[in-house]
Amino acid sequence: MIDRIDRVQIAVKSIDKAAATFNRLLGAEVIDRSYSQYLNASRIVMALGESEIELCQADGAGYTADFLTTNGEGLMIAGLCCANPDQLKNRLRAMNFTLIEDGDQFYLPSSEHYGMPFVITATKSRNRIGAVSFLYEVTHSLFSDWRKVASHYAGVFDLDPNRFSSIQSKLFGYDGCLTLFDPPNRLDRIELAQVVNNEVPMGRWTQRRGDSLYMCSCESHDIRNLVERFLSAGVRWTPRGNNKELEGDGFWSHPADLHGVLLGVSRTTVAWEFSGRPEFVDPPALKV
Repeated sequence: MIDRIDRVQIAVKSIDKAAATFNRLLGAEVIDRSYSQYLNASRIVMALGESEIELCQADGAGYTADFLTTNGEGLMIAGLCCANPDQLKNRLRAMNFTLIEDGDQFYLPSSEHYGMPFVITATKSRNRIGAVSFLYEVTHSLFSDWRKVASHYAGVFDLDPNRFSSIQSKLFGYDGCLTLFDPPNRLDRIELAQVVNNEVPMGRWTQRRGDSLYMCSCESHDIRNLVERFLSAGVRWTPRGNNKELEGDGFWSHPADLHGVLLGVSRTTVAWEFSGRPEFVDPPALKV
């Protein structure tokens, strides 16, 4: 029923300043300006590969202003898309979940989904813009039992638990699973990460915010383009390997330099290595 991780909505102090940052670092391009009554925010919508990001600036008291006051700039809402939003609405209403209509989108409040807020948009085919291919993951950091949350999402979004992939990381201090929507055709999923080490960054985050939206990830067909952008900008980021100048598989942004957003970036197919299908990973391109 759910097709893709389609977008993220990001609370920022200035949408124009943030748009310049996302253009400089990620090659995102402005495609629309709009207003959200539910968020009480002016928005700049940017194309990020085949996906979109919505930069949201508060227009007064309300959802976005409250988020900025409590958390500062950063990821505010995870965006999913589906081919038949009305069918999903009917399913959710039958299950007595709350839906908040807002123009051609609707929202699911975090209070009913283990601290994770969602915005749902109709699936739309888009041309790929820039060096990013698409968003494929939003990470749900948890103190709650990830098994209960996985069952919850399977029921809410009509997902098949047999297609989910278990995950564990001692380095990042979590256990959980990937609620893959359509493997092996696509990587799209909600990552469920239950904290088992309160001393790592995700553990400290979850101690402050509880069950919540933690980060998002994207795939890039031109990873060197993005590496060069981050190097040229002189911002902080963490490579997957040991050498920033030679990094060719992926990296993580530093939230302080991307308006509060922790973004994982990986080259094409690399994410299958930690998604239960390492045989799908293509070898790195030869350097000439």
